[in-house]
Amino acid sequence: MNQEELIKKTVESVLNGCTLLHDMNLKTALALIEKVEIKAAEMGVNAVVAVSNKAGHPIAVHCMDDAFMGSFDVALHKTYTCVAFKRSTEELGKLCQPGGPLYGIQYTNEGKMVVFGGGEPLFIGDKMIGALGVSGGTAEEDSFLAAYGKDILKEVLSCR
Repeated sequence: MNQEELIKKTVESVLNGCTLLHDMNLKTALALIEKVEIKAAEMGVNAVVAVSNKAGHPIAVHCMDDAFMGSFDVALHKTYTCVAFKRSTEELGKLCQPGGPLYGIQYTNEGKMVVFGGGEPLFIGDKMIGALGVSGGTAEEDSFLAAYGKDILKEVLSCR
């Protein structure tokens, strides 16, 4: 796409009430959190759902009713972990097992590393825009919910 086409597309998007997303913003974070919360409720999971920007700073955090108090920090740290290493917390967990290539990494970064499921980096194409962290269920439930959020990001970004 040349510069003229890009400008035309941007103007059309703005006129249609849409914006081109280059970084995570509050509107997108809230829409993504809402979708993940609906799925969590369907599963019977009372979760904390967090979204950070590409620097690992929180954009939004929601605590579902009756979520574990400790899940707040865990969800936030999952987003930090994903941004810091550009991979899911589940994948990082496999790499840091005893004898693994990243064994010990879970003890770095001032205790902010989470190496079990529930965190997913969020990309548009090959550009990271942030991360999603879910905590409150089992590691498998958290992983499922975070992967679900990652998978529906494009739907959340689409203009309605």
